Amino acid sequence: MKLTSQSRLYLNIQKIIFLLLFAACLGMLAWISNHYTYQFDLTANKRHSLSSSSIELLNMLDKEVAVHAYTTDEVTGKAIKEIIERYQRVKADFKLRLLNPDIDITQAQQDGIVMNKPFAFVIHYNGRMEHIDSLSEQAISNALLRLNRRDNQLTVFLTGHGERDINGSDNRAYATLKQQLTEQGFHLSTLNLLEKPLPANTSLLVIAAPANNYLAGEITQLQNYINEGGNLLWLVDPGELHNLEFLASSLDLQLQNGVIVDNNTQLRQTLNIQHPAIIPVTEYFPHQITSTIRYNTLFPLARGISPLSDEHAVNNWQQTALFNSYGKSWSETGGLTEEMAFDSSAGDIAGPITIAVALHRSIAQKNNKPRILPKVQRAVVAGDSDFLADAYIGAGANLNLGLNIFNWLIGDDDLISIEVKASPDTKLELNGLQISIIGFGFFLIIPALLLIAGFSIWYKRKNL
Repeated sequence: MKLTSQSRLYLNIQKIIFLLLFAACLGMLAWISNHYTYQFDLTANKRHSLSSSSIELLNMLDKEVAVHAYTTDEVTGKAIKEIIERYQRVKADFKLRLLNPDIDITQAQQDGIVMNKPFAFVIHYNGRMEHIDSLSEQAISNALLRLNRRDNQLTVFLTGHGERDINGSDNRAYATLKQQLTEQGFHLSTLNLLEKPLPANTSLLVIAAPANNYLAGEITQLQNYINEGGNLLWLVDPGELHNLEFLASSLDLQLQNGVIVDNNTQLRQTLNIQHPAIIPVTEYFPHQITSTIRYNTLFPLARGISPLSDEHAVNNWQQTALFNSYGKSWSETGGLTEEMAFDSSAGDIAGPITIAVALHRSIAQKNNKPRILPKVQRAVVAGDSDFLADAYIGAGANLNLGLNIFNWLIGDDDLISIEVKASPDTKLELNGLQISIIGFGFFLIIPALLLIAGFSIWYKRKNL
């Protein structure tokens, strides 16, 4: 068939219209994709979508959430954006700031960033912030839960028995600690058990080195608090326990007599420590409390905690030593003198000696909240109360250690149960018949059909 000039003109016009329409469709698709986004999670268990627990939590938050992510790697930055977008699809005011720790130095200092990894994260909500180890759904959602619930959590310091005073002005007081905890959103209160009972919303009870005995009625209140799952920080100095022996036995801890002294003169000279009873610590055992400590801490007039039992857990408590004194130290039971020497016959205990212990156990909830893990009860026992006092809290990393202890003790109550989603659809399993069909189909049938179709089109055009 011969084409006339008029037919060629119509065909050219048709081609131009087709190209214009095709370009318009491409432009429209580009505009739509730039202004509207919709994603599908086709994985078997929706592992790229938020769990229903996280969605419910986000719907409860009525204020803006901001995540500050510090990294210098572009690939890591893209991965961070992908994770945060899951939250942004549910909560519009969920903000992300990608920051360079080498450039945004001022902001990094305000966020208290320690770049011991290729990345660091801080989450801000309701005027408070919290560091998180990773941008997993569990880490983010649990941090948001803690920040949202901290308004209802009360940290109580016992008074009335010569304990450390958070409102005092002397060097033994905890005024600096109180200021730092308040800035982090902790609600602090002091309480004399002789005047009124513990509030029902007490999330953490602090017993800081009492100097006088507790009475029987007070002991009963403390026992009930521990048995009902209350978290505890017990700072116990050398000397009498003032009727708190039941705490040591219920936690399966034995507190040593005497004061820890250190004979490592070289280390003490390096740290400019004059007194042998001021114990320096530069190494820490692995734990959430000590994971960010990168500097030495000091413990004046500390007592030791005997080696922990590995055979069984008393009252279901799981114990972890946080740090020890050095091997050249010992627990001196004969009093502090200029001519002190280790004497095992007099009851001295050779180092290294455990100074602080973290404990936790799971207990059943009294309610039936959905998707909530069993309550985790936590306790920390330290053989020194001076390290958090105003006189020593600024030494080394004492303040950071203290804040880590408080955050850990109240941080993980009633966590959202977010299971790590498995990936059942990442492996393709085929039987022999299916493999044969795919093999013949791709390597024989499809190429044959393409050849036949091509030959048919060529043959028809040849005979026109």
